Amino acid sequence: MLTVTGLDAFYGKKQILFELGLALPERSIAAVIGPNGAGKSTVLRAVFGLVPERHGRIDFNGRDISRATPAENIAAGIALVPQGARVFRDLTVGENLRMGGYTLAAGPLAERREAVLKAFPILQERSRQRAGALSGGERQMLAFAMALMLRPRLLLIDEPSIGLAPLLVESIFDTIRSIRDELGTAVLIVEQKAQQVLRIVDSVFVIRAGRLIGQGPASDFVGEDVLRRVYLSDHTTQANQREA
Repeated sequence: MLTVTGLDAFYGKKQILFELGLALPERSIAAVIGPNGAGKSTVLRAVFGLVPERHGRIDFNGRDISRATPAENIAAGIALVPQGARVFRDLTVGENLRMGGYTLAAGPLAERREAVLKAFPILQERSRQRAGALSGGERQMLAFAMALMLRPRLLLIDEPSIGLAPLLVESIFDTIRSIRDELGTAVLIVEQKAQQVLRIVDSVFVIRAGRLIGQGPASDFVGEDVLRRVYLSDHTTQANQREA
């Protein structure tokens, strides 16, 4: 579904990503993990078209989207959930969902709203409540729900666990897995809590200093000792690196 080849990304003159490559099949979940400042969030932003200076090739469903804008990528079936559960706090849950489906006509908008609320029962109970009055976990679920209003085929999720208690983190990760299982949506997730996210993903990409240093099935990275070796390795490739 998604193939990234030789991706370089820049903020101004500063290069953040260096010849990065990854591939994500349909109906799969992959995690991008690595130390703070590795460039993980930039991977998602570059795929979504938010990093204007980027080189290399990005293909989505067999189509080159290397120079596509965020609006074009949304239309193509890609959605981004940025860090921090960004919702419209002064609007109700229902109004937030209407904002998420802003390109839909009234009939399809109502249908999508009902379908999304069924997938998130807690939001259905709070559909008339202001988003600012929701808990942190509920706001994160609302951010997911808004992104799903246009029925994307690929969901990019950036650090969904930020600021959440451990039990809420588990719930959010379970929600991400259900999005894939029930809706068939592929997911590429950036997450700092590597051990926790490994239980829901199919594959892992490890980056450090903007370079891919390891990749493989999630089972290859289970265990703190394994992750410590991967994170701290001085090599730019890993023995377990394989073709994506």
